[in-house]
Amino acid sequence: MKTILIPTDFSDNAWHAISYAMNFFKDETCTFYILHTYSPAFYRMDYAIGGPSFSAIPDVGVDISLMGLEKTVADIKNTFANPDHRYEVVSSFNTLTDEIQELVAKKDIDLIVMGTQGASGAKEVFLGSNTVFVIRKATVPVMAIPEKVKYHPVRNLLFPSDYLTRYSPEDLQPVLHMARIHQARITFLHVIEETGLTLAQKENKAHLERQMEELEYEAVTLEKELMPDAVLNYIDEHPVDLLVMMNRKHSFFERLMIRQNIDKIGFHVQIPFVVVPDSIEI
Repeated sequence: MKTILIPTDFSDNAWHAISYAMNFFKDETCTFYILHTYSPAFYRMDYAIGGPSFSAIPDVGVDISLMGLEKTVADIKNTFANPDHRYEVVSSFNTLTDEIQELVAKKDIDLIVMGTQGASGAKEVFLGSNTVFVIRKATVPVMAIPEKVKYHPVRNLLFPSDYLTRYSPEDLQPVLHMARIHQARITFLHVIEETGLTLAQKENKAHLERQMEELEYEAVTLEKELMPDAVLNYIDEHPVDLLVMMNRKHSFFERLMIRQNIDKIGFHVQIPFVVVPDSIEI
């Protein structure tokens, strides 16, 4: 059974992410934990000794959180009636990232699904700050859903790789599972920025291809382009339904997050993407 955590602030953007997740996993048996974190309008001293449950002083924030979660689950059941899906609600007075870390460990979470904010004013924003913090700290894959994306069957996955890492089966399992359940084609994209592949990179590429088993895939190499521009241009020019990235130090993902790169290319991400924590340090 897949266990999926979906944070919500009860906004349209959060509901959009929930809807995408229900469709993406409609053919799988899943337990969804719907999480809302909150903090009181002003800090109450009784929280230092256990909060409302200890002091018996009511907190309107708790009521609003629980009512919002109950309505969210009711809306999910009414809109996406699926006998293979179970729902649990979590209301917590905590920071979002801290609560997520605790739940991932306590509930054995397989995946986190979050919405992203998109453009803000005259600037292009790649991710909302909460999503950035969650991805940086997450020990499980995070699926981010841009606010204007409409769900359609996932047929093409794009997986950029520098082939500097020999990914373990555990690292690749989330990617391969998503490809299998949607019968999707995987494209491994490598960008040659300076020289060709080293012997180690060629071996890692061959190792990666051996993990594909019966999956359909292709390996694409681009030259005379720079990251992350090449990947973003590829998405614009090809039918890509899901972008998958390994979150490794100095990886494509981290470089994509650099503010000057975002401003330079003026790109607004328009497809869902999954960030998988890489267990291998280099």
